[in-house]
Amino acid sequence: MTSPQSIKAALTDHLDEALGFTIPHRNARGRIVRLGPLLDHILSAHDYPAPIARILSEALVLTALLGSLLKEDEGQMTIQAQTESGIVDLLVCDYKAGELRGYVRFDPSRLAQLPSHRDLAALFGKGYLAITFDQAAAEERYQGIVPLEGASLAEAVQNYFTQSEQLPSVVRVAIDDTGHVAGGILVQHLPEGEEGRDRLHTRLDDPEWDHVRILSETIKGTELTDPHLPLEDALWRLFHEEEVRVLGAVELAKGCRCNFDYIKGVISRFGAEERAEMVDEDGFISVDCEFCSRVFPISLSDFGD
Repeated sequence: MTSPQSIKAALTDHLDEALGFTIPHRNARGRIVRLGPLLDHILSAHDYPAPIARILSEALVLTALLGSLLKEDEGQMTIQAQTESGIVDLLVCDYKAGELRGYVRFDPSRLAQLPSHRDLAALFGKGYLAITFDQAAAEERYQGIVPLEGASLAEAVQNYFTQSEQLPSVVRVAIDDTGHVAGGILVQHLPEGEEGRDRLHTRLDDPEWDHVRILSETIKGTELTDPHLPLEDALWRLFHEEEVRVLGAVELAKGCRCNFDYIKGVISRFGAEERAEMVDEDGFISVDCEFCSRVFPISLSDFGD
C-alpha cells in the first residue's frame, strides 16, 4: 500500500518547476510552469482575501514563465502593475535564479464592495504593466510598458509581447478551484530561429506560427493545474505530432532576498545624522519587508554610531 508520504512526494515531483521546450521545425519556443507549495509559501506571508490571492497567483505564474527565459543566473525579471484609481494600486513580483517573490497592496474596503472579483478593469482601474529584464553580467537592462488592459494579467502580458516586442505569443494561466495549484504556458514564434531576422519583420499570419498557435490554445486549465500530470506529458498532449525538444527543468522556490546584513548595508549608505533621524521610539531603525511580512529592527550601535 502506498504511504501518504509517497503520494505527497509523487505529487510534488510535478510542482514548483518550469520546463522549457522548443519546436525547431516550427520556429517556436516556450515554457510551461506549475506552482504548488511555493504558491502557499508566498501567499501565507499575508492574509490575502481570495480575489487578491488569485491575482497574485496568476502574476507569480507569469513571473516564473518570463523569468525562466533569462539566460544568466544573476539576471532578474520583474513584473510590476501600478494604477491610478484601482482597488489594487501596486502588484510586484520578481524572479532571480529560480527564486520567486511577490506582493500586492490593495484597498480592503473597496474590494468588499466589488460585485465581480474577476474583473481586471475593476480591480486595477487605469494603470500599466511594466516588465523589466536586468542582465547583470551583460550590464543590460530593458523595460517594456503596456496599458493594463484585457480580461486577465495573462492577456496583458500577451499584449506586451505583441505590441512591445513584436513577438507573436500565446500566454495561458490557470488556477485550480482550491487556489493551491496554478500553472501556465508561454509559446512564442521565433522567425528563422532564435537568432533569426529582426522581430519587426515577424508575420503574425506566418503559417508555421499559425499552426503552433492553434495547437497551443487548445490546452485546458485542468492540464496546467493537474499535479498528477507531468509537464512533459502536458506538452505531449499538445504537440504529439511535432518534434518537441524539452530543455532542462528549473526548480522554483520562494526567495525573498531580505536579511539583516543586506538591510544594514543599505542603511549604512546614509550618514550618521540621517540614521539618527530614522530611529523610532523603541530605539531602532525598523525596516519592513512587504514580500515576506517581516520587520528588521536595526540599532545604531550596529553601525558603531
